[in-house]
Amino acid sequence: MAPSDEFPISRRGLLAGGAASVATAAVARPAMAETESAKAPASPPTAKVDFEVNGTAHSLELDTRTTLLDALREHLRLTGTKKGCDHGQCGACTVIVDGRRINSCLSLAVQHDGDRITTIEGLGQPGNLHPMQEAFVVHDGYQCGYCTPGQVCSAVAVLDEIKAGIPSHVTADLTAAPAVTPHELRERMSGNICRCGAYSNIVEAIIDVAGVKA
Repeated sequence: MAPSDEFPISRRGLLAGGAASVATAAVARPAMAETESAKAPASPPTAKVDFEVNGTAHSLELDTRTTLLDALREHLRLTGTKKGCDHGQCGACTVIVDGRRINSCLSLAVQHDGDRITTIEGLGQPGNLHPMQEAFVVHDGYQCGYCTPGQVCSAVAVLDEIKAGIPSHVTADLTAAPAVTPHELRERMSGNICRCGAYSNIVEAIIDVAGVKA
């Protein structure tokens, strides 16, 4: 096909046009950046959160995107609660909120205004351990210890759930009170991962605290 002469373009003209386009973009970019900067907020939105942690009242002004886990660790320096997967899959961040265990990495701090929160530090301290902490030591249920705070908090809540008659996915008879059995405990504790594989020891520790025979 013969080249069209309708829009003749020389090599020199093409280069000149390209250079002009680059120069125009370079001039426009700072202006766009200034416009975007003017639209962006000077700081992220915050909210005041009042809650009770381990029996002590706290009032925090937090970025509304702050998780409960980060509020505990970074703002209250309660580093016993661990950040594991940060996706709610490992259970290392388990804490007890108003008597119920939750993954604190999946919960925003602003959701817990007025709540009562218990972390591993609130269950017991060196020299005054919670019975579940003592049982974990006796039965060697802690291994490396990274997942232990979440395991202990979850185990305490599990026994409260059973005591309250809350069934699990493996409870065979929904008309009867759930029992403390290895089968029940493995199901209820399945959201807490132990990379060291101390699962049997953890079950033994919980059964010990429950005061039943396996």
